[in-house]
Amino acid sequence: MPKTHTRYVCQQCGRVSAGFMGRCPQCGSFNSMVEEIVSEEPRPAPRGLSGRSSPRRLDEVSCDTEERIPVPIGEFARVLGGGIVPGSIVLVGGDPGIGKSTLMLQMTLEMANRFKVLYVSGEESERQIKMRAVRLLPEAAKKTSILPENLYLVTETNLETILEHVQEVKPLLLVVDSIQTVYMTELESAAGSVSQVRESASRLRELAKSSGVAVFVIGHVTKEGTIAGPRVLEHIVDTVLYLEGDRFQAYRLLRSVKNRFGATAEVGVFEMSERGLAEVPNPSEAFLAERMVNAAGSAIAVTMEGTRPLLVEVQGLTSPAQFGNARRTPNGVDYNRLLMIAAVLTRRLGLKLAEADVFVNVVGGLKIEEPAADLAIAAAIASSMRDLPVRAEVVMIGEIGLAGELRMPGQMPIRLREAAKMGFKTAIVPKRLRKGEQWPAEIEIVEARSVHQALEAAFGIQRELPKVRKVA
Repeated sequence: MPKTHTRYVCQQCGRVSAGFMGRCPQCGSFNSMVEEIVSEEPRPAPRGLSGRSSPRRLDEVSCDTEERIPVPIGEFARVLGGGIVPGSIVLVGGDPGIGKSTLMLQMTLEMANRFKVLYVSGEESERQIKMRAVRLLPEAAKKTSILPENLYLVTETNLETILEHVQEVKPLLLVVDSIQTVYMTELESAAGSVSQVRESASRLRELAKSSGVAVFVIGHVTKEGTIAGPRVLEHIVDTVLYLEGDRFQAYRLLRSVKNRFGATAEVGVFEMSERGLAEVPNPSEAFLAERMVNAAGSAIAVTMEGTRPLLVEVQGLTSPAQFGNARRTPNGVDYNRLLMIAAVLTRRLGLKLAEADVFVNVVGGLKIEEPAADLAIAAAIASSMRDLPVRAEVVMIGEIGLAGELRMPGQMPIRLREAAKMGFKTAIVPKRLRKGEQWPAEIEIVEARSVHQALEAAFGIQRELPKVRKVA
Protein backbone atom coordinates (compact mmCIF):
# COMPACT_ATOMS: atom_id res chain seq x y z
CA MET A 1 0.00 0.00 0.00
CA PRO A 2 1.24 3.51 -0.72
CA LYS A 3 2.30 5.52 2.29
CA THR A 4 0.23 8.52 3.35
CA HIS A 5 1.11 11.54 5.41
CA THR A 6 -0.59 14.74 6.55
CA ARG A 7 0.35 18.25 5.52
CA TYR A 8 -1.19 21.70 5.91
CA VAL A 9 -1.69 23.94 2.87
CA CYS A 10 -2.58 27.65 2.91
CA GLN A 11 -5.73 28.26 0.88
CA GLN A 12 -4.61 31.77 -0.06
CA CYS A 13 -1.02 31.40 -1.29
CA GLY A 14 -0.47 27.62 -1.42
CA ARG A 15 2.34 27.42 1.16
CA VAL A 16 2.87 23.88 2.49
CA SER A 17 3.70 23.26 6.14
CA ALA A 18 4.28 20.05 8.09
CA GLY A 19 2.31 21.34 11.09
CA PHE A 20 -0.65 23.60 11.69
CA MET A 21 -0.07 27.36 11.91
CA GLY A 22 -2.64 29.93 12.92
CA ARG A 23 -1.07 32.53 10.63
CA CYS A 24 0.54 31.78 7.28
CA PRO A 25 4.15 33.08 7.34
CA GLN A 26 4.12 33.73 3.57
CA CYS A 27 0.92 35.71 2.93
CA GLY A 28 0.00 36.64 6.51
CA SER A 29 -3.58 35.32 6.35
CA PHE A 30 -5.09 33.85 9.52
CA ASN A 31 -6.79 30.44 9.81
CA SER A 32 -6.06 29.59 6.18
CA MET A 33 -4.00 26.41 6.78
CA VAL A 34 -6.13 23.37 5.89
CA GLU A 35 -5.16 19.77 6.56
CA GLU A 36 -4.63 17.52 3.53
CA ILE A 37 -3.84 13.80 3.36
CA VAL A 38 -1.24 13.12 0.69
CA SER A 39 -0.59 9.71 -0.80
CA GLU A 40 2.91 8.88 -2.05
CA GLU A 41 1.49 6.76 -4.85
CA PRO A 42 3.59 7.15 -8.01
CA ARG A 43 1.95 9.26 -10.67
CA PRO A 44 2.51 9.10 -14.44
CA ALA A 45 4.90 11.64 -15.88
CA PRO A 46 3.11 14.65 -17.36
CA ARG A 47 3.09 15.11 -21.10
CA GLY A 48 3.62 18.27 -23.07
CA LEU A 49 0.75 20.64 -23.78
CA SER A 50 0.77 19.70 -27.45
CA GLY A 51 0.88 15.95 -26.80
CA ARG A 52 4.63 15.69 -27.50
CA SER A 53 7.71 16.65 -25.55
CA SER A 54 10.54 16.33 -28.08
CA PRO A 55 12.47 19.53 -28.87
CA ARG A 56 11.83 21.18 -32.23
CA ARG A 57 13.59 23.96 -34.08
CA LEU A 58 11.75 27.25 -33.97
CA ASP A 59 11.61 27.58 -37.75
CA GLU A 60 9.91 24.17 -37.97
CA VAL A 61 6.98 25.21 -35.80
CA SER A 62 3.84 25.99 -37.81
CA CYS A 63 2.70 29.56 -37.25
CA ASP A 64 -0.44 29.75 -39.36
CA THR A 65 -2.66 32.57 -38.19
CA GLU A 66 -5.77 31.02 -36.63
CA GLU A 67 -8.90 33.09 -36.86
CA ARG A 68 -10.69 33.96 -33.65
CA ILE A 69 -14.14 32.61 -32.95
CA PRO A 70 -16.55 35.58 -33.27
CA VAL A 71 -18.56 36.50 -30.18
CA PRO A 72 -22.01 38.06 -30.80
CA ILE A 73 -21.74 40.13 -27.60
CA GLY A 74 -19.64 43.12 -28.68
CA GLU A 75 -18.50 44.24 -25.22
CA PHE A 76 -17.42 40.69 -24.37
CA ALA A 77 -15.49 40.40 -27.64
CA ARG A 78 -13.79 43.74 -26.94
CA VAL A 79 -12.45 42.54 -23.58
CA LEU A 80 -11.21 39.26 -25.09
CA GLY A 81 -9.30 41.16 -27.77
CA GLY A 82 -11.68 40.67 -30.69
CA GLY A 83 -12.99 37.14 -30.16
CA ILE A 84 -12.25 33.74 -28.63
CA VAL A 85 -8.90 32.16 -29.48
CA PRO A 86 -9.27 28.39 -30.10
CA GLY A 87 -7.40 26.37 -27.48
CA SER A 88 -7.36 29.17 -24.93
CA ILE A 89 -8.46 28.96 -21.28
CA VAL A 90 -10.18 31.99 -19.73
CA LEU A 91 -10.84 32.59 -16.03
CA VAL A 92 -13.90 34.73 -15.13
CA GLY A 93 -14.07 35.97 -11.52
CA GLY A 94 -16.36 38.22 -9.55
CA ASP A 95 -18.27 38.70 -6.31
CA PRO A 96 -21.19 36.36 -5.51
CA GLY A 97 -24.37 37.46 -7.27
CA ILE A 98 -22.61 39.93 -9.56
CA GLY A 99 -23.72 38.10 -12.73
CA LYS A 100 -20.90 35.72 -13.75
CA SER A 101 -23.14 32.73 -14.49
CA THR A 102 -25.71 34.96 -16.20
CA LEU A 103 -23.10 36.46 -18.51
CA MET A 104 -21.60 33.08 -19.41
CA LEU A 105 -25.04 31.56 -20.05
CA GLN A 106 -25.91 34.49 -22.31
CA MET A 107 -22.73 33.95 -24.28
CA THR A 108 -23.30 30.21 -24.63
CA LEU A 109 -26.88 30.79 -25.84
CA GLU A 110 -25.53 33.07 -28.57
CA MET A 111 -22.59 30.83 -29.48
CA ALA A 112 -24.71 27.66 -29.62
CA ASN A 113 -26.52 28.97 -32.70
CA ARG A 114 -23.40 28.15 -34.74
CA PHE A 115 -21.14 25.89 -32.67
CA LYS A 116 -21.36 23.03 -30.18
CA VAL A 117 -21.17 24.27 -26.59
CA LEU A 118 -20.94 22.21 -23.39
CA TYR A 119 -21.99 23.95 -20.17
CA VAL A 120 -20.83 22.13 -17.00
CA SER A 121 -22.38 23.25 -13.72
CA GLY A 122 -21.39 22.04 -10.29
CA GLU A 123 -23.55 24.44 -8.29
CA GLU A 124 -27.00 24.47 -9.91
CA SER A 125 -29.38 21.84 -11.18
CA GLU A 126 -30.30 21.45 -14.83
CA ARG A 127 -33.79 22.76 -14.11
CA GLN A 128 -32.46 25.96 -12.56
CA ILE A 129 -30.18 26.62 -15.50
CA LYS A 130 -32.96 26.05 -18.03
CA MET A 131 -35.27 28.43 -16.16
CA ARG A 132 -32.60 31.14 -16.37
CA ALA A 133 -31.92 30.35 -20.03
CA VAL A 134 -35.61 30.76 -20.93
CA ARG A 135 -35.68 34.07 -19.06
CA LEU A 136 -32.67 35.31 -21.04
CA LEU A 137 -34.21 34.50 -24.42
CA PRO A 138 -35.42 37.36 -26.65
CA GLU A 139 -39.13 38.14 -26.53
CA ALA A 140 -39.78 36.54 -29.93
CA ALA A 141 -38.14 33.26 -28.92
CA LYS A 142 -39.50 33.31 -25.36
CA LYS A 143 -43.06 32.64 -26.58
CA THR A 144 -42.00 29.36 -28.15
CA SER A 145 -39.17 28.63 -25.66
CA ILE A 146 -36.92 27.53 -28.51
CA LEU A 147 -33.43 26.90 -27.15
CA PRO A 148 -30.36 26.27 -29.35
CA GLU A 149 -29.91 22.63 -30.31
CA ASN A 150 -26.12 22.77 -30.01
CA LEU A 151 -26.13 23.76 -26.32
CA TYR A 152 -25.40 20.72 -24.11
CA LEU A 153 -25.84 20.88 -20.34
CA VAL A 154 -24.48 18.60 -17.64
CA THR A 155 -24.26 18.89 -13.85
CA GLU A 156 -21.03 17.22 -12.80
CA THR A 157 -18.12 17.88 -10.44
CA ASN A 158 -15.85 14.90 -11.17
CA LEU A 159 -13.18 16.10 -13.57
CA GLU A 160 -12.58 12.66 -15.09
CA THR A 161 -16.28 12.40 -15.96
CA ILE A 162 -16.26 15.92 -17.39
CA LEU A 163 -13.38 15.02 -19.70
CA GLU A 164 -15.30 11.96 -20.85
CA HIS A 165 -18.28 14.17 -21.71
CA VAL A 166 -15.98 16.45 -23.68
CA GLN A 167 -14.69 13.50 -25.69
CA GLU A 168 -18.27 12.40 -26.37
CA VAL A 169 -19.80 15.77 -27.31
CA LYS A 170 -16.67 17.26 -28.95
CA PRO A 171 -17.68 20.90 -28.31
CA LEU A 172 -15.90 23.98 -29.61
CA LEU A 173 -16.55 25.81 -26.32
CA LEU A 174 -16.51 24.42 -22.76
CA VAL A 175 -17.79 26.36 -19.72
CA VAL A 176 -17.04 25.13 -16.17
CA ASP A 177 -19.09 26.71 -13.38
CA SER A 178 -17.19 26.78 -11.13
CA ILE A 179 -13.59 25.62 -10.69
CA GLN A 180 -14.00 25.47 -6.88
CA THR A 181 -16.57 22.65 -7.20
CA VAL A 182 -14.47 20.42 -9.48
CA TYR A 183 -12.41 17.63 -7.92
CA MET A 184 -10.09 14.81 -8.98
CA THR A 185 -10.48 11.40 -7.34
CA GLU A 186 -6.72 10.77 -7.26
CA LEU A 187 -6.31 13.65 -4.79
CA GLU A 188 -7.33 13.15 -1.17
CA SER A 189 -8.13 16.80 -0.46
CA ALA A 190 -11.63 18.27 -0.63
CA ALA A 191 -13.02 20.15 -3.62
CA GLY A 192 -12.03 23.81 -3.61
CA SER A 193 -8.72 23.25 -1.86
CA VAL A 194 -5.46 24.53 -3.28
CA SER A 195 -4.39 21.16 -4.65
CA GLN A 196 -7.74 20.43 -6.32
CA VAL A 197 -8.06 23.88 -7.89
CA ARG A 198 -4.48 23.89 -9.19
CA GLU A 199 -4.53 20.35 -10.59
CA SER A 200 -8.01 20.71 -12.11
CA ALA A 201 -7.04 23.95 -13.85
CA SER A 202 -3.84 22.35 -15.16
CA ARG A 203 -5.79 19.40 -16.56
CA LEU A 204 -8.27 21.75 -18.27
CA ARG A 205 -5.35 23.70 -19.72
CA GLU A 206 -3.90 20.51 -21.19
CA LEU A 207 -7.32 19.74 -22.69
CA ALA A 208 -7.52 23.20 -24.29
CA LYS A 209 -3.99 23.15 -25.75
CA SER A 210 -4.13 19.59 -27.07
CA SER A 211 -7.67 19.57 -28.53
CA GLY A 212 -8.25 23.22 -29.49
CA VAL A 213 -11.36 23.52 -27.27
CA ALA A 214 -11.83 27.01 -25.83
CA VAL A 215 -12.38 26.66 -22.06
CA PHE A 216 -14.08 29.25 -19.83
CA VAL A 217 -13.70 28.72 -16.08
CA ILE A 218 -15.74 30.63 -13.49
CA GLY A 219 -13.96 31.33 -10.20
CA HIS A 220 -15.19 32.58 -6.85
CA VAL A 221 -13.75 35.72 -5.25
CA THR A 222 -12.68 35.97 -1.63
CA LYS A 223 -13.57 38.82 0.71
CA GLU A 224 -10.26 40.46 -0.15
CA GLY A 225 -11.38 40.69 -3.79
CA THR A 226 -9.02 38.07 -5.23
CA ILE A 227 -9.94 34.83 -6.97
CA ALA A 228 -10.23 32.02 -4.45
CA GLY A 229 -7.40 29.49 -4.57
CA PRO A 230 -3.68 29.96 -5.17
CA ARG A 231 -2.38 32.84 -7.25
CA VAL A 232 -0.82 30.25 -9.53
CA LEU A 233 -4.33 29.71 -10.92
CA GLU A 234 -4.05 33.08 -12.65
CA HIS A 235 -0.71 32.02 -14.12
CA ILE A 236 -2.15 28.79 -15.51
CA VAL A 237 -4.86 30.43 -17.62
CA ASP A 238 -4.38 32.63 -20.69
CA THR A 239 -6.87 35.35 -19.79
CA VAL A 240 -8.22 36.62 -16.46
CA LEU A 241 -11.47 38.61 -16.47
CA TYR A 242 -13.11 40.27 -13.47
CA LEU A 243 -16.79 41.22 -13.39
CA GLU A 244 -17.00 44.28 -11.16
CA GLY A 245 -19.73 46.58 -9.96
CA ASP A 246 -21.96 47.41 -7.03
CA ARG A 247 -24.85 44.98 -6.61
CA PHE A 248 -27.07 47.97 -5.86
CA GLN A 249 -26.07 49.64 -9.14
CA ALA A 250 -27.25 48.59 -12.59
CA TYR A 251 -23.86 48.80 -14.31
CA ARG A 252 -21.33 45.96 -14.46
CA LEU A 253 -17.75 46.27 -15.69
CA LEU A 254 -15.99 43.29 -17.25
CA ARG A 255 -12.28 44.07 -16.82
CA SER A 256 -9.36 42.23 -18.42
CA VAL A 257 -6.55 41.85 -15.89
CA LYS A 258 -4.42 39.46 -17.95
CA ASN A 259 -4.71 38.64 -21.65
CA ARG A 260 -2.12 36.81 -23.71
CA PHE A 261 -4.07 37.51 -26.90
CA GLY A 262 -5.06 41.16 -26.48
CA ALA A 263 -4.72 44.37 -24.51
CA THR A 264 -4.86 44.23 -20.72
CA ALA A 265 -7.02 46.57 -18.60
CA GLU A 266 -9.67 46.54 -21.32
CA VAL A 267 -13.21 47.12 -20.04
CA GLY A 268 -16.64 46.11 -21.27
CA VAL A 269 -19.69 47.85 -19.80
CA PHE A 270 -23.00 46.07 -19.19
CA GLU A 271 -26.28 46.99 -17.56
CA MET A 272 -28.19 44.47 -15.48
CA SER A 273 -31.82 44.12 -16.54
CA GLU A 274 -34.63 41.56 -16.32
CA ARG A 275 -33.27 39.85 -19.44
CA GLY A 276 -29.74 39.58 -18.15
CA LEU A 277 -26.76 41.78 -18.93
CA ALA A 278 -27.34 44.26 -21.74
CA GLU A 279 -24.47 45.93 -23.58
CA VAL A 280 -23.76 49.62 -23.07
CA PRO A 281 -22.12 50.71 -26.35
CA ASN A 282 -21.59 54.32 -25.19
CA PRO A 283 -20.61 54.20 -21.50
CA SER A 284 -19.73 57.91 -21.30
CA GLU A 285 -23.27 58.89 -22.25
CA ALA A 286 -24.69 56.46 -19.68
CA PHE A 287 -22.47 57.74 -16.86
CA LEU A 288 -23.38 61.38 -17.60
CA ALA A 289 -27.10 60.83 -18.24
CA GLU A 290 -28.27 62.01 -14.79
CA ARG A 291 -25.70 64.75 -14.35
CA MET A 292 -26.94 67.99 -12.76
CA VAL A 293 -25.47 70.84 -14.80
CA ASN A 294 -23.93 73.86 -13.04
CA ALA A 295 -24.05 72.21 -9.63
CA ALA A 296 -21.28 72.98 -7.16
CA GLY A 297 -19.05 70.02 -6.34
CA SER A 298 -19.16 68.32 -9.74
CA ALA A 299 -16.44 67.93 -12.38
CA ILE A 300 -15.96 65.78 -15.48
CA ALA A 301 -12.87 63.58 -15.84
CA VAL A 302 -11.70 61.58 -18.87
CA THR A 303 -10.18 58.29 -17.77
CA MET A 304 -8.72 55.49 -19.88
CA GLU A 305 -9.88 51.92 -19.35
CA GLY A 306 -7.56 49.91 -21.56
CA THR A 307 -7.89 51.48 -25.01
CA ARG A 308 -11.30 53.03 -24.29
CA PRO A 309 -11.73 56.60 -23.00
CA LEU A 310 -14.58 57.11 -20.52
CA LEU A 311 -16.10 60.38 -19.34
CA VAL A 312 -17.22 60.14 -15.73
CA GLU A 313 -18.62 62.60 -13.24
CA VAL A 314 -16.58 63.14 -10.09
CA GLN A 315 -18.51 64.61 -7.16
CA GLY A 316 -17.00 66.32 -4.15
CA LEU A 317 -18.59 67.49 -0.91
CA THR A 318 -17.07 69.34 2.02
CA SER A 319 -18.73 69.97 5.37
CA PRO A 320 -17.44 71.35 8.69
CA ALA A 321 -15.86 68.67 10.87
CA GLN A 322 -18.05 68.02 13.88
CA PHE A 323 -15.69 66.17 16.19
CA GLY A 324 -12.33 67.84 15.57
CA ASN A 325 -10.77 65.15 13.36
CA ALA A 326 -11.61 65.76 9.71
CA ARG A 327 -12.57 62.68 7.69
CA ARG A 328 -11.61 61.75 4.13
CA THR A 329 -14.14 59.37 2.55
CA PRO A 330 -13.55 58.24 -1.06
CA ASN A 331 -15.88 56.11 -3.17
CA GLY A 332 -14.30 54.92 -6.42
CA VAL A 333 -11.04 56.83 -5.75
CA ASP A 334 -7.86 55.64 -4.05
CA TYR A 335 -7.77 56.79 -0.43
CA ASN A 336 -4.08 57.78 -0.44
CA ARG A 337 -4.59 59.71 -3.68
CA LEU A 338 -7.39 61.69 -2.04
CA LEU A 339 -5.18 62.52 0.94
CA MET A 340 -2.47 63.83 -1.39
CA ILE A 341 -4.88 66.00 -3.39
CA ALA A 342 -6.41 67.41 -0.20
CA ALA A 343 -2.94 68.25 1.11
CA VAL A 344 -2.01 70.05 -2.13
CA LEU A 345 -5.25 72.09 -2.06
CA THR A 346 -4.58 73.03 1.57
CA ARG A 347 -0.92 73.92 1.15
CA ARG A 348 -0.84 75.44 -2.35
CA LEU A 349 -4.29 77.03 -2.67
CA GLY A 350 -5.01 77.94 0.95
CA LEU A 351 -8.24 75.94 1.26
CA LYS A 352 -8.94 75.15 4.92
CA LEU A 353 -9.64 71.48 4.39
CA ALA A 354 -8.13 70.57 7.77
CA GLU A 355 -11.36 71.81 9.33
CA ALA A 356 -13.70 70.07 6.89
CA ASP A 357 -14.81 66.53 6.13
CA VAL A 358 -14.17 65.67 2.47
CA PHE A 359 -16.27 63.17 0.52
CA VAL A 360 -15.47 62.16 -3.08
CA ASN A 361 -17.70 59.95 -5.22
CA VAL A 362 -17.40 58.60 -8.76
CA VAL A 363 -20.87 58.29 -10.29
CA GLY A 364 -21.91 54.94 -11.75
CA GLY A 365 -19.87 52.68 -9.48
CA LEU A 366 -16.70 53.08 -11.55
CA LYS A 367 -13.31 52.85 -9.84
CA ILE A 368 -10.67 55.30 -11.08
CA GLU A 369 -7.07 54.23 -10.56
CA GLU A 370 -5.08 56.37 -12.98
CA PRO A 371 -3.75 59.81 -11.85
CA ALA A 372 -5.21 61.61 -14.90
CA ALA A 373 -8.36 62.25 -12.84
CA ASP A 374 -6.48 64.21 -10.14
CA LEU A 375 -7.45 67.58 -11.60
CA ALA A 376 -11.15 66.70 -11.76
CA ILE A 377 -11.07 65.47 -8.14
CA ALA A 378 -9.38 68.69 -7.01
CA ALA A 379 -11.90 70.78 -8.97
CA ALA A 380 -14.86 68.95 -7.40
CA ILE A 381 -13.48 69.49 -3.87
CA ALA A 382 -12.64 73.16 -4.49
CA SER A 383 -16.01 73.73 -6.15
CA SER A 384 -17.85 72.44 -3.09
CA MET A 385 -15.59 74.36 -0.71
CA ARG A 386 -16.02 77.68 -2.55
CA ASP A 387 -19.62 76.95 -3.61
CA LEU A 388 -18.68 77.78 -7.21
CA PRO A 389 -19.85 75.45 -10.02
CA VAL A 390 -17.41 74.25 -12.66
CA ARG A 391 -18.44 75.40 -16.14
CA ALA A 392 -20.81 72.84 -17.65
CA GLU A 393 -18.95 72.49 -20.98
CA VAL A 394 -15.53 71.86 -19.41
CA VAL A 395 -13.63 68.59 -18.95
CA MET A 396 -10.50 68.44 -16.81
CA ILE A 397 -7.53 66.15 -17.48
CA GLY A 398 -4.24 66.17 -15.60
CA GLU A 399 -2.06 64.66 -12.89
CA ILE A 400 -1.24 66.80 -9.85
CA GLY A 401 2.23 66.97 -8.33
CA LEU A 402 3.12 67.85 -4.74
CA ALA A 403 4.29 71.30 -5.81
CA GLY A 404 0.86 72.04 -7.26
CA GLU A 405 2.03 71.60 -10.85
CA LEU A 406 0.12 69.72 -13.54
CA ARG A 407 1.64 66.84 -15.45
CA MET A 408 0.57 65.43 -18.79
CA PRO A 409 -1.06 61.96 -18.86
CA GLY A 410 -0.77 59.60 -21.78
CA GLN A 411 -3.11 59.15 -24.77
CA MET A 412 -4.28 62.76 -24.67
CA PRO A 413 -5.59 62.93 -28.29
CA ILE A 414 -7.92 59.97 -27.66
CA ARG A 415 -9.27 61.59 -24.51
CA LEU A 416 -9.88 64.91 -26.24
CA ARG A 417 -11.67 63.28 -29.18
CA GLU A 418 -14.00 61.45 -26.80
CA ALA A 419 -14.75 64.70 -24.94
CA ALA A 420 -15.51 66.50 -28.22
CA LYS A 421 -17.71 63.59 -29.30
CA MET A 422 -19.79 63.97 -26.13
CA GLY A 423 -20.37 67.67 -26.85
CA PHE A 424 -17.90 69.33 -24.48
CA LYS A 425 -16.47 72.59 -25.78
CA THR A 426 -13.41 73.17 -23.55
CA ALA A 427 -10.69 70.95 -22.09
CA ILE A 428 -8.38 72.14 -19.31
CA VAL A 429 -5.11 70.23 -19.61
CA PRO A 430 -1.47 70.59 -18.47
CA LYS A 431 0.76 72.80 -20.59
CA ARG A 432 2.24 70.81 -23.43
CA LEU A 433 6.03 70.79 -23.34
CA ARG A 434 6.59 68.18 -26.05
CA LYS A 435 5.78 69.20 -29.60
CA GLY A 436 4.63 67.16 -32.53
CA GLU A 437 1.49 65.62 -31.01
CA GLN A 438 -1.64 66.44 -32.98
CA TRP A 439 -4.66 67.33 -30.91
CA PRO A 440 -8.21 67.44 -32.30
CA ALA A 441 -9.56 70.71 -33.63
CA GLU A 442 -13.15 70.20 -32.43
CA ILE A 443 -12.47 71.27 -28.85
CA GLU A 444 -10.97 74.38 -27.27
CA ILE A 445 -7.77 73.74 -25.31
CA VAL A 446 -6.83 75.62 -22.14
CA GLU A 447 -3.27 74.90 -21.03
CA ALA A 448 -2.37 75.44 -17.37
CA ARG A 449 0.90 74.96 -15.51
CA SER A 450 -0.57 74.75 -11.99
CA VAL A 451 -3.71 73.69 -10.17
CA HIS A 452 -4.37 77.34 -9.30
CA GLN A 453 -4.53 78.37 -12.95
CA ALA A 454 -6.63 75.35 -13.92
CA LEU A 455 -9.24 76.00 -11.22
CA GLU A 456 -9.55 79.66 -12.13
CA ALA A 457 -10.20 78.63 -15.72
CA ALA A 458 -12.72 76.01 -14.60
CA PHE A 459 -14.66 78.51 -12.47
CA GLY A 460 -14.60 81.15 -15.21
CA ILE A 461 -12.45 83.61 -13.22
CA GLN A 462 -10.77 85.99 -15.64
CA ARG A 463 -7.83 87.09 -13.55
CA GLU A 464 -4.67 85.05 -14.03
CA LEU A 465 -6.50 83.04 -16.66
CA PRO A 466 -4.05 81.01 -18.73
CA LYS A 467 -3.88 81.60 -22.42
CA VAL A 468 -6.74 79.98 -24.30
CA ARG A 469 -5.75 78.47 -27.61
CA LYS A 470 -8.18 77.43 -30.31
CA VAL A 471 -6.76 74.55 -32.32
CA ALA A 472 -7.18 75.17 -36.00
